[in-house]
Amino acid sequence: MDQHFVFEGKHLHYRTTGQGPAVLLLHGFLESLQIWDALTIHMQDRFQLIVLDLPGHGRSENLSDVHAMEDMAEVAYMLLKHVGVSSCVVIGHSMGGYVGLAMARLYPDNVRSVILLHSHAGADSDEARLNRDRTIAAVKANHTGFIHAFIPGLFAPGNRDRLATEIQALSNRAAGTSRKAIIAALEGMKQRHDQVAYLATHPLPVLFIAGKEDERIPFDLIVDQVNQCHHAELLTLENTGHMGHMECPESVFPVILSFCQLHLN
Repeated sequence: MDQHFVFEGKHLHYRTTGQGPAVLLLHGFLESLQIWDALTIHMQDRFQLIVLDLPGHGRSENLSDVHAMEDMAEVAYMLLKHVGVSSCVVIGHSMGGYVGLAMARLYPDNVRSVILLHSHAGADSDEARLNRDRTIAAVKANHTGFIHAFIPGLFAPGNRDRLATEIQALSNRAAGTSRKAIIAALEGMKQRHDQVAYLATHPLPVLFIAGKEDERIPFDLIVDQVNQCHHAELLTLENTGHMGHMECPESVFPVILSFCQLHLN
């Protein structure tokens, strides 16, 4: 069921479906809660799924000029309180994973485990922050053009023709994201804190799902973080970019389901 709740005077859009232990799903940059439609169908018989449009995305309003990961984590936490959920597994895609880790650090009693779907625990490097600034300049110049150039690069080259219809639909939905919201998300990601040390010293179970052909997050970086974590697992996806839930759902969905069942029993 689609609903809204109010956070600091702003309307945030969310959806709930299914029954059982709670799973919170947080989408990535330039996405919306619709990115989870296929996964929710796969899981709704076993779990209560809480799906949020992060600030400035989908049908949720902007909060400010910078959407810090901690601010978006607070929104997600307040949503859990709003729907009466005390603990959950968090699944975060890309930027949603950064939010999920911030939530786990800020509200450890409410997060049982985290699935980082094409996401990671590190802060931006100096080079990555410079690239964020270049991206912000590109968005200011032509934000619609930026969106339509950005989305195809999320997919492995070998999957782009096969998923051309899905890529176009994703681009069309992303085109509704305002320039202000895009910049607020980019600034928030640029300023985010490193969480690797947290995962190295806390027994939070984390499942990393990584694509060998991800052009956004180097696979070796993920492997290095997995090796540093106190409690981490890794699902490696061959011939897959940054969008495993769309590129190879037959490999991703069963593993997500099993991980959630393990950590919500």
